[in-house]
Amino acid sequence: MLAYFVHIYASNNALTPNYILVLFIVSVLAAAWAICTLFTYHRSKNNSLFVAFIDFCFVGALIAGVYELRGISHENCTSVTSGNSYQIDFANISVSGNGWHFSSNKQCSMLKASFAFGIMNCIFFFITGVLAFFHSGGRESRKDTYVRETHYTRHGHRRSGSHRSHRSSHSGRRHAYV
Repeated sequence: MLAYFVHIYASNNALTPNYILVLFIVSVLAAAWAICTLFTYHRSKNNSLFVAFIDFCFVGALIAGVYELRGISHENCTSVTSGNSYQIDFANISVSGNGWHFSSNKQCSMLKASFAFGIMNCIFFFITGVLAFFHSGGRESRKDTYVRETHYTRHGHRRSGSHRSHRSSHSGRRHAYV
C-alpha cells in the first residue's frame, strides 16, 4: 500500500513525505529479512542470537516508522450522511442512495491501514525475536562430546604371588564416545 503512495509522488516528480517513506523502507527491508530467515531456518540454531538481535532492531525501526505516521490515527476517513440524490464518485468512493450517503477517502484509508499493519509488524517481529532468542536453547549448558579411553589387557589375569597388576605389551585400547 505504501508503494502506491511512493509511486504517486515519484510519477509527479515530487518528494515522498517522511511519514510514508520511513515506514515503506523499513517494511521492505523487514519483508526481505523475514523471507531470508524463512529460507535459512535450518541454520537458525547456530545464529539464533543474531536473528533475535536483528528482529529486535526491526521492532525499533518499525516503531519509528509508525511514530512518523502517527498523524493519521485521529483522522476520519469515512462519513455517512443523509441525502436524497443518487450519485457515484470514483475518486473518493462515494455512493448515495435513498436517504443515506456514504463516502470514503481512499488515500486516508490506505494510510490508516498501513499504520495498523506497522503496529502489527512491531508485534510480530517482537514475538519472532523472542522465539529466536529462546531457540538458541542455552548453548552454554550443552554437553560437549568427549572421548573416554579404557584400557584392556589381552590377558585379564594376575600373576600368582604378585600384588601388582600386569599390563601386557599387547594391550588394546578402545574408545567410547559419549
